[in-house]
Amino acid sequence: MSADTASYMKAALAVPAAPQELRMALRDKLIALDGGFFDMGARRSRFSEDFDAPRRKVRLSPFRISATACTNAEFARFVQTTGYRTVAEIEGWSYVFHLLLDDASRFPQTPRGLPWWRKVDGACWYAPEGPGSDVAEREDHPVVHVAWFDALAYCTWAGLDLPTEAQWECAARGGLANRKFPWGNDMLPNGSHAMNIWQGRFPTENTLGDGYLGTAPVTAFAPNGYGLYNTCGNVWEWARDSYTPHAPKGPFPLRDPVGILDGNARIQRGGSYLCHESYCDRYHVHSRTRNDADSSTGNAGFRVALDVRAAAQR
Repeated sequence: MSADTASYMKAALAVPAAPQELRMALRDKLIALDGGFFDMGARRSRFSEDFDAPRRKVRLSPFRISATACTNAEFARFVQTTGYRTVAEIEGWSYVFHLLLDDASRFPQTPRGLPWWRKVDGACWYAPEGPGSDVAEREDHPVVHVAWFDALAYCTWAGLDLPTEAQWECAARGGLANRKFPWGNDMLPNGSHAMNIWQGRFPTENTLGDGYLGTAPVTAFAPNGYGLYNTCGNVWEWARDSYTPHAPKGPFPLRDPVGILDGNARIQRGGSYLCHESYCDRYHVHSRTRNDADSSTGNAGFRVALDVRAAAQR
């Protein structure tokens, strides 16, 4: 871990705890799941480097997880009470999708091979498109431009956890086995859009078939069978685990698997409003990607969880 990332980790773990009454209230809002056995991953992966195949049997202990991604309003309360500054604020910039900018030509710096992302000075969680933008009308949208360290800081304050990848997928499936989406295998159930992803020609034309160019409210679209919203599309969600290939499929179920916790590459799940079949159809419940723990973009957020066993020892 570099000096910079070590400092971000230290800051995330040093955030003062929320009052106990608030911590308990935040816990009470979480959905309780029994855990148990489920089939994790896909039969076959379109992206072999994602390691989301083959399927493997997993056994989870009981846990709790939030119904939605953390909202701008929730993150604002955290920042107001702690004074925490995100990685994007400290670094002074973040990546914004070009069509969300009034004039993308003003921001010529892009990551290699990803011209639709523009480096925007001043872009951060409360100014998602840079200076002059705000979240005043998006309080119920997922907070974005948050790095993994920022999500960890929120959890430190709240007395909660980032979900493990296995917990996230079990909850995202909503009780359905071996399906692509929380509602089944049809991308358009009953002919209707059920998630916020890209329609049209990526990355230049979005027909807005689902109603959104950028983020949607965290309760947009119907919840899954467990009551979780937007586990496909909208924003990528950070998981606790570092990015590694899944453990080999064996004769016995994996029990509460967690990827290694050192290293900088972290897992993200769920896809985002930029996912499209022509480029990145990682909008399935089994899909996974990776990003550096100090990376922030306009399509990355998080939801929280609670490891019931660990919570009992706190």
